[in-house]
Amino acid sequence: GMALGVTLAVVILAITGLSAVLDPTETFPIHLLDRFFYGYSRSLMGALTGAFWGFVTGFCWGWFLAFARNFALAVWLMLMRVRDDMASSRVFLDHI
Repeated sequence: GMALGVTLAVVILAITGLSAVLDPTETFPIHLLDRFFYGYSRSLMGALTGAFWGFVTGFCWGWFLAFARNFALAVWLMLMRVRDDMASSRVFLDHI
């Protein structure tokens, strides 16, 4: 979560900075980020606000993706353990 949050925050800062330097006429639709991130603008304070919201968004997505992956892995390991236990007890019950 932390890695994705920091990455998204840096990307938003970089996009805002590059947009302000390379595109002063605002032809690139960077202003659409203010629809998603409250307080975002093409100013320094707006870029920092966008970076904050980018970090929060990236952290939440990263945490959720890691949780989903860990949950799927835990379910798969549990199923493999149950299958192995069933296979070992089937052999035991055949000898009785």
